[in-house]
Amino acid sequence: MTPTRPGPRGRALLLVLPALVPVVAVVGAALVSAALLSLGLAPLVGEPGLSLDAYRAAAGDLGTGIGLSLGIAAASTGIAVVVGLCLALAATAAVRRSRLLGALAALTIPIPHLVGAAAIGLLLADAGFLARLLGVDPASWPPLVGGQLWVAVVAEYAWKESAFVALVVAGVLATRAASYGETAALLGAGRWARLRYVTLPLAAPALLSAAAVSFVYTLGSYEVAALLGRAYPEPLPVLAYRLFTSIDLAARPQAAAVALTTTALALLVVLAALRALRRLAAER
Repeated sequence: MTPTRPGPRGRALLLVLPALVPVVAVVGAALVSAALLSLGLAPLVGEPGLSLDAYRAAAGDLGTGIGLSLGIAAASTGIAVVVGLCLALAATAAVRRSRLLGALAALTIPIPHLVGAAAIGLLLADAGFLARLLGVDPASWPPLVGGQLWVAVVAEYAWKESAFVALVVAGVLATRAASYGETAALLGAGRWARLRYVTLPLAAPALLSAAAVSFVYTLGSYEVAALLGRAYPEPLPVLAYRLFTSIDLAARPQAAAVALTTTALALLVVLAALRALRRLAAER
């Protein structure tokens, strides 16, 4: 008997396995270690014993951090999706200036978030470039950096992630939107009708996937919120880092509890995005 060859999905899985197995092993070991530490089964000091004391001790800051992290991620992802979609539409248009605009926007992708945060801080601070350019007195400049609304943090994430969204969506539209759009135009569809019934449905899966990636990344990112945000309240990554680096070893289980909570939220977002993608695929 001749051996059966794997199908397209099987071949794709075999190609991904060499990279997937080490990642799953490392991340899985880290999550198991954090879970044991947060539940008191692998304490740094004292006797091991199943306990939820770490979650109870961090409950107050944890609740505030969840709301703040979700708010920052939602706001920055929403802005990034809108701006990224507009950039993708411009980049795939048959206009040289629009393509140049898309190429310039994509240049922000290689810039590290830490460098972007420093640039946004220098731009939006009360004595920054924008305030000096507009001639506004620092005392009357709104607190965009370290302020109550976390404007600088949201602006940095939205700026960086919009380029990522534009790149992902433009890659899909560049290969499929032109032919479908021409067919719709021949059938009498106007510009707005082609955008609504052709371009947006084609871009929806890629847009949703990019939005989920951006949301999860923003939810777990530390450096931008630590550099541009307020000292209190703290987003989940900043809270976890502060507890983990505390001189009090008893705070390590709390840091693990915060990290596991962040991971659980990220997994819920990923599952919701996968469910939405399946629903989109079923409707098409």
